[in-house]
Amino acid sequence: MDPTLLLAIVVVILALLFAFSNGFNDAANAIATVISTGALTPAQAIIGAAVCEFAGAYFLGTAVAMTISKGIIDPELIAGGGGIIIVMAALIGSTLWNVWCTVLGFPISASHSLIGGFIGSAFFGYGAMCIQWDNVIKIFMVLLLTPVLGIIASFLLLKVTYFFLQNATPRVKKIIRIMNVASAMLFALAHGTNDGQKPMGIIVFSLIVLGFYKTPADNFVIPVWVVIACAAAITLGVAVGGRGVIKTVGSGIFRIRDIHAFSAQLSGAAVIYVATIFGLPLSTTHMISSTVTGAGAGERVKGVRWQMMGKIFIVWIITIPATAAFCGVIYMLLKNMAGFLGI
Repeated sequence: MDPTLLLAIVVVILALLFAFSNGFNDAANAIATVISTGALTPAQAIIGAAVCEFAGAYFLGTAVAMTISKGIIDPELIAGGGGIIIVMAALIGSTLWNVWCTVLGFPISASHSLIGGFIGSAFFGYGAMCIQWDNVIKIFMVLLLTPVLGIIASFLLLKVTYFFLQNATPRVKKIIRIMNVASAMLFALAHGTNDGQKPMGIIVFSLIVLGFYKTPADNFVIPVWVVIACAAAITLGVAVGGRGVIKTVGSGIFRIRDIHAFSAQLSGAAVIYVATIFGLPLSTTHMISSTVTGAGAGERVKGVRWQMMGKIFIVWIITIPATAAFCGVIYMLLKNMAGFLGI
């Protein structure tokens, strides 16, 4: 078999494994609150979220995939087998980080781990010049600011919802539960839309580097088979789910009720949709954790488990530098292996 084709197959498999690990960890983002409030059973929530994840990844655009494929590292500068080692190192390192944090029960950002992995492996391989720092800074700003927007939006939405439900009857409370379920599915749809596109971008980036895909500037599209494969992989990850993360998000930050879940999910989904329209990859993990915090603070500031939120925040902060260093080391190992094998 042609070594270049073999590399392409390996990278596609790694990208789909990353998509699976993303869904595996981020399953909690879409369904933790709806399970913790008792609005749905775990099985019901997982099935509903899996359907919405696939729909979001398949039907709602590819702007984020385009950003990942050409906006972080210029694929034309690292074309060939050497460049593809960058992708492999980033995928292996970020996937291992996602799985490890999921096992520990921490809702980490797959976006942070992927971007950190890309930057680290590219820096070790080709230096700082191949990295498009203006776009990277823009993405970092989005990753930092969106959790703040999520806290504010969820806090305000909870206050507004309480205002209109001052004299709520039992029937209205049932409606709130229905709204909780609906907003959870909207969040799953939003998650599939943004996070489902990241592995698509990785695959297209790899195909460009290896010379299998040409990208006219005025007509850049993501192949349909890439969209379907990535949507299926992230959906499978959601179906398996990360139980420990569900517990952390659903009850570890704040003991939520239907009204809190509704506020957190709807405000989070809105921010994600806006970012996706502009092709900006953000952290859905950070989004739901911050909106749960905002809803909790809107109810009672002292009711928020700030110690748990502090631990989550520390993991968020160290993810990018940790995966950058980890993937840089993996890049060096893979490069030496490739040289030994004559690839």
